[in-house]
Amino acid sequence: MTRFDVTPERALTTRQFWCLWVVLCFNVTAGIGVLLQASPMIQEVFKGTITAGAAAGFVGLLSLFNMGGRFFWASLSDKIGRKATYACFFVLGPVMYALVPFAGQLGSVPLFVGCFCVILTMYGGGFSTIPAYLADVFGTKYVSAVHGRLLTAWSMAGILGPVLVNYLREFQINHGIPKYQAYNITMYIMAGLLVVGFFANLAVRPVGEKDVEREPQPDGRPVTV
Repeated sequence: MTRFDVTPERALTTRQFWCLWVVLCFNVTAGIGVLLQASPMIQEVFKGTITAGAAAGFVGLLSLFNMGGRFFWASLSDKIGRKATYACFFVLGPVMYALVPFAGQLGSVPLFVGCFCVILTMYGGGFSTIPAYLADVFGTKYVSAVHGRLLTAWSMAGILGPVLVNYLREFQINHGIPKYQAYNITMYIMAGLLVVGFFANLAVRPVGEKDVEREPQPDGRPVTV
């Protein structure tokens, strides 16, 4: 997006950085909460059908799709662009999350598993494409430092995702909701977070000229105006 470079300190003051912070945080929140609860979730939704061994296999399958998604989406982003790739995450993701309760109601294990496999490709793909997205927006010179600061979004998501899934599950069970239905509202909330992420991604624009680092002055000091 930019032919110039933006220093890490200046990047933190831009709207673009915080839009991308939301983009990464909500994409990771949606994925990590599911990944950590995948085994008990599938056993409770399909009680009597899915054994503990099968649930462990489900977790392993999700891990494979997580890794595969990193390669697939990163390669695709080279062709269609990073912003368009994240748009795919935030359009396809809510649909997948909304289908999960439907799959449970139908008793369809293949649909349930398929939805989460797609979701986990986008979870992995979000990690693999964000450095290039940052380079597009802020330039390549300081991308590692900017990326380090953006990873605070991952830290927040690592708390938010599991808390959402666990707290909402326990809250609903304590209020009489059967265990196999206790994840439904959580799935809709995750879908809502991705909708917010869609608009945050949509708001990402090239940085203003005032934010880019200028050529050094004769005394060697960079100028940022």
